[in-house]
Amino acid sequence: MTDLPYPPTARASASRTLVRYAERAMVRSSDAGQIPGNSARLLVDGTQAFPAWLEAIAGARRWIHLENYIIRDDIAGRAFRDALAEKARSGLPVRVLYDWVGCWATSRAFWRPLREAGAEVRSFAPPRIADPLHFLRRDHRKVVAVDGEYASVAGMCIGDEWAGLPHEGIAAWRDTGVEFRGPAAAAIDRAFARTWRAAGPPLPPDEVPDPALVPPQGDVSVRVVEGEPGKSRIYRLMQFVAVGVEKRLWMTDPYFVLPPAMVEALASTARDGVDVRVLVPAYNNWPIVGGMSRAGYRPLLEAGVRLFEWEGPMIHAKTAVADGVWTRIGSTNMNLASLLGNWEIDVAVTDQSFAAEVESLFLADLESSVEIALRTSPVPGAEFRERRATERLVMTDAEDRRRPEVATAQKARAHSYRGTEVGRILGRLARAGTVLARALVGERLIGREDTGWVSALAVLLLLLSAAGIMAPRLLAWPLAAVLFWLAVAAIVRLASRGRPAG
Repeated sequence: MTDLPYPPTARASASRTLVRYAERAMVRSSDAGQIPGNSARLLVDGTQAFPAWLEAIAGARRWIHLENYIIRDDIAGRAFRDALAEKARSGLPVRVLYDWVGCWATSRAFWRPLREAGAEVRSFAPPRIADPLHFLRRDHRKVVAVDGEYASVAGMCIGDEWAGLPHEGIAAWRDTGVEFRGPAAAAIDRAFARTWRAAGPPLPPDEVPDPALVPPQGDVSVRVVEGEPGKSRIYRLMQFVAVGVEKRLWMTDPYFVLPPAMVEALASTARDGVDVRVLVPAYNNWPIVGGMSRAGYRPLLEAGVRLFEWEGPMIHAKTAVADGVWTRIGSTNMNLASLLGNWEIDVAVTDQSFAAEVESLFLADLESSVEIALRTSPVPGAEFRERRATERLVMTDAEDRRRPEVATAQKARAHSYRGTEVGRILGRLARAGTVLARALVGERLIGREDTGWVSALAVLLLLLSAAGIMAPRLLAWPLAAVLFWLAVAAIVRLASRGRPAG
């Protein structure tokens, strides 16, 4: 290929223009500009994040804002509740926002000491007759923001799963977060203000900091990407990064059920020779999601994407690192519910040193993982075996399973929070349903590895249809109840002429 017939100055100008195009595309896809002047510290697992968060809470001088999808009534949850209550009793404004669905198992009594201490506690999107489908839009964010000067974004909720129980030999789940000091902390705090407003009256103006007034604390640039229902900001940004990356893109995700557009973005990038690697849990705490995730392996593997399953208790991190420069950490999972339906928050960090840390962490996690290969691949010493959430559609290398790191991870998993046999069966059926749906719309063929469970699903559907024919009330009554609920909601909305929360 010959050089373009332009002088060096013209080519340099064109390069600068392309750089501006890339930055403009990132801003437009994420609705977030870069915020310079921050310090950033990687937080690995709840064993690092929880002490850092509690230290920030203890040192608060003006206010504390905490937002999390799950806050459990257990050892870890009570430690945070008691620390927040202590600061509230001292007269400091303390605001806690939890998700109603995420905290369904946390009793009202758990929050009473916080409220009695003077903290304001809100539940996000409890069920309402007038908003029957509002429960589909959850607040899945994980944020700790203090004084407008410190903020942390993470994948971990607050519970013993993330803290572990060392005295019982139960290892913590693998998860990742990051803490900031500087203007980005104020931007994250302002994001909290928006979800707080979606759940009720707004914050007092003096608790909504201005990032422009926060002095620099470092040289790290951060983009704070706020996920809101229907906005698809991190979805668009990840597609842009995936199609633009040059050398490598490494992702970790716990509930990996990619939309078709993201599948094609990763597949086309891998076909172009980029090192695309994805790390997911081998044993998912939601077996149904694990089954759906495995149903999507084949097109990625065929395109050259390398897939790894982590053999430890559960990997819950949501991260991506591109070309050793750009890093994403946050609460968004790579599935439609998270990308399009929930309130989420992620940070995109542009810094080589920080990206190098995340890449090192990713490689360390791979040491406790098994790489996946298609059944047709000539993998030496491979064999088929069944996994917890569903049957593997692949073979694994026997050498992988003999590594000491894998053995250690498997031993930790044996003493961790485990699912039930019912969950495992549902996971297999979920995978079969996903494969069948894609086959019926012509997206893929039903592979040999799926025939057994797709056949079982077909039989189950035949039995349900027969039951509907023989006893139509079994299907009619639930359908009538749902239609009645929707009709009442429409009447209530018309009568009040109100707008849905948020």
